[in-house]
Amino acid sequence: MIAAQLRLARSDFRLDVALALPARGVSALFGPSGCGKTTVLRALAGLERAAGRVALASEVWQDDADARFVPTHRRALGYVIQEAALFPHLDVRRNLEYGKKRIAPAERRIALDQVVDLLGIAPLMARRPQTLSGGERQRVAIARALATSPRLLLMDEPLAALDAKRKAELLPYLERVHEELAIPIVYVSHAIDEVARLADHLVLMESGRVVAAGPLADMLARLDLPLPLGEDAGVVLEGVVGERDAQWQLARLDVGACSLWARDQGLPLGRRVRLRVLARDVSITLAPQSGSSIGNQLRATVEAIAEDSHPGLALVRVRVGSAPLVARLTRRSAHALALAPGMAVWAQVKSVALME
Repeated sequence: MIAAQLRLARSDFRLDVALALPARGVSALFGPSGCGKTTVLRALAGLERAAGRVALASEVWQDDADARFVPTHRRALGYVIQEAALFPHLDVRRNLEYGKKRIAPAERRIALDQVVDLLGIAPLMARRPQTLSGGERQRVAIARALATSPRLLLMDEPLAALDAKRKAELLPYLERVHEELAIPIVYVSHAIDEVARLADHLVLMESGRVVAAGPLADMLARLDLPLPLGEDAGVVLEGVVGERDAQWQLARLDVGACSLWARDQGLPLGRRVRLRVLARDVSITLAPQSGSSIGNQLRATVEAIAEDSHPGLALVRVRVGSAPLVARLTRRSAHALALAPGMAVWAQVKSVALME
């Protein structure tokens, strides 16, 4: 576990957070600009001197009660920022070797060849940073951080400087790092699409404080949190590919006892997948609808109803088996259906995004 209690006071900002993050997977710090996400990351790294305590499992990096503070260069961490801070006079290979040389041979847990393969940078090894695209530079920056065999990887909006195309190219490599390396990652972002695709654990921050924290799926399904998601409101579900319909190019995605049909992406049966269902793509009816183009019609139970960002709209959370869904309705529709917690309804899911 990554445990931290951090306090910092400036003239225009105050940070006071307590974190207990999983020892594996991606923990995302999410919130509006200026809420303290980067300050927390820098304090975990020892780059910002906040008061308190920081520990990675049994290894204590800071404990003010014992006057203990381990400097950044002695913390087994990698740090990736928005702009790839590579040495321009070194080619990619020597940039990576620079990171590797920082670590004593006995402490090297990740082979350089493995890093090169994970990030797909073998064709880039002889090139200088100035000849690389933004996405390529960022892949090299991540590889250099991993070359130090860190026990913790800190990433501060690593995709923020990239356009949509480069961002889409880099996301699969981040997923590979997540899946194949048992290194906890603390990931700062204000982009919910990145968080939904990569994160396992979500920490919601506001004005220097932690508003709520927990597993991503649970957090996104909550209606009592000030998550500024707008059109991106919805849930993330974990499932498996249960069936492929070759005739209609569709795949059945099983989330517990709940099954949803989506476009077939060619994934094999049994493959674990992450899928996203947006609230705008879910509607509620009191009975199954015949003659409808919406093929996903599921028995559900209303769990909660909350106001949306617009006074004319409401968010309704329903439960389908073990899977939560969130629907965005007009308040008039919710009133006309007399929706209330505990009520049996049908959820219609128009679209499911397979996050691959």
